[in-house]
Amino acid sequence: MIKKFSSFFKPSEPMTEIIPYLIVGLGNPGREYAQTRHNIGFMLVDRITVRLNTRGMKLQSKAIVITAQHEGQKLILAKPQTFMNLSGQATQGLVRFYKLPLDHVLIAHDDLDLPFCNIRIRPGGGAGGQKGVKSTIDQLGTPEFARLRLGIDRPPGRMDPAAYVLQEFSQKELQSVSETLDRAAEAALTWVTEGLNAAMNKFNGAPETK
Repeated sequence: MIKKFSSFFKPSEPMTEIIPYLIVGLGNPGREYAQTRHNIGFMLVDRITVRLNTRGMKLQSKAIVITAQHEGQKLILAKPQTFMNLSGQATQGLVRFYKLPLDHVLIAHDDLDLPFCNIRIRPGGGAGGQKGVKSTIDQLGTPEFARLRLGIDRPPGRMDPAAYVLQEFSQKELQSVSETLDRAAEAALTWVTEGLNAAMNKFNGAPETK
């Protein structure tokens, strides 16, 4: 008796598509802005890129985009090239292209209302005066996306906040900034692998003193 092929071969299970995680660091393009307080989001993307030993980049949806892998997850690291006030255009374009749910989107940005070198992860909320975040809310049509806030503190005295955020970090500050970026990179990767609540529980708070 000849058995049917179906008795020998079981139908393969459908492949599960891996949905990427998008980490967008906000900043301004151009060398003159590279070390400014407003560009700490860009600095974070660079730090994650180095940490994951990722090479190669492309220009996509008005952003420099680097793809990476981390513990079985695909990451899209992006630095919008539209200047801060229009950052949402790049984010919205990438969300649409990769068909991402908003719980796979993390926006990293400088925050005047957070003490210097503190970080906070939050699930959503208003822009808090950060124009790149406002642009992102406007373009996505919702504030319901995760944020990684990087504290730069308030400007001293009566200094104009607009001038302060475009001021470069001092050499003394850069050491603390580097340590903060290491911690923020770990927080972002924890968000990818363990979720938002785990990242909030582990990393929200003042940095540990040595």
